[in-house]
Amino acid sequence: MTVVAADRAAQILGRPVQLNGLTVPNRIVMAPMTRMFSPGGIPTDDVISYYARRAAAGVGLIVTEGTYVGHDSAGQSDSVPRFHGEEQLAGWKKVADAVHAAGGTIMPQLWHIGMVREAGQPPFADAPPVGPSGITGAGAEVTGKAMTQQDLDDVVAAFAQAAADAERIGFDGVELHGAHGYLLDQFFWEGTNVRTDEYGGDLPARTKFAVEIVAAVRAAVSPDFPILFRYSQWKQQDYTARMAETPEELADFLTPLSDAGVDVFHASTRRYWLPEFEGSDLNLAGWTKKLTGKPTITVGSVGLDGEFLAAFAGKGSEAKGIDDLLDRLESDEFDMVAVGRALLQDPEWAQKVLEGRTSELKAYDAAAIKSLS
Repeated sequence: MTVVAADRAAQILGRPVQLNGLTVPNRIVMAPMTRMFSPGGIPTDDVISYYARRAAAGVGLIVTEGTYVGHDSAGQSDSVPRFHGEEQLAGWKKVADAVHAAGGTIMPQLWHIGMVREAGQPPFADAPPVGPSGITGAGAEVTGKAMTQQDLDDVVAAFAQAAADAERIGFDGVELHGAHGYLLDQFFWEGTNVRTDEYGGDLPARTKFAVEIVAAVRAAVSPDFPILFRYSQWKQQDYTARMAETPEELADFLTPLSDAGVDVFHASTRRYWLPEFEGSDLNLAGWTKKLTGKPTITVGSVGLDGEFLAAFAGKGSEAKGIDDLLDRLESDEFDMVAVGRALLQDPEWAQKVLEGRTSELKAYDAAAIKSLS
């Protein structure tokens, strides 16, 4: 990379950005990536160091791996961290403190997996899988519990409590996981939501549950405490699924969430460079910003020559240039960029890019998933 290009990367990615009451020192976000290194749901010293290393190397905002909210059906592993319980929250406070000491900002991703859970899985084996309709996909048989009003209220309260705890122990905001076919997304998707009450029906009606969660979180935290919302068109149950086929349909989905209190939308795609709708080069984050006026984060195979699903097939990827990404940031298509596997492989990715040292970037090796380097 030339000196001019290095200066350009620093000028564009190195700009501070305001997310409600939070000033993030640059435009680089560490994307949430599930790591199963927290026995009993408690972050260990290795987890603390894992996040602090990336903050020290220039990541402006860290969004943690998904953390289970305080509902017994929320998860499927005792090694994924939880965001409830005295020991678990004490561990997370140490993570937040270490990231702040390294100069970064950090938010937990609050998560409920819904019908992705199977009966008998930890951490609470007696808890049933729950979802909008008790099904895992279009036409699937009922294998879980269709949520009652009490179930819905309990989950809303669990998200609100987790957000309040995040602010209390020193985090800089929260991200609500509404993507990839997990619980909130199961309400959005007509393949998993066949309810006939006020939580089912057309797309705006299918947002009602998530809107209630956002509103409850907004009420549980300070007015200037940022709420991020991650969503996707694709689902792990169906990579080709689309909730919105037009910008108008996307606006119908986003507007209630924005009005309820979302400050920033994290638009998850498999390849950030692909246009979302015909007739425009804007990607999903670009359309989201245009429709809501809210700051957005783009994500999807950033810094790599292959898309992220290849990682789960054990494939690596070569480092990819970011000129197109810088062009889009410079034109204000979106406000921040979330980096996943590239940061998993190389804790110094942000620093190297900001300093123009792209020749030193490491190719992605799928073995990185198995460690906390």
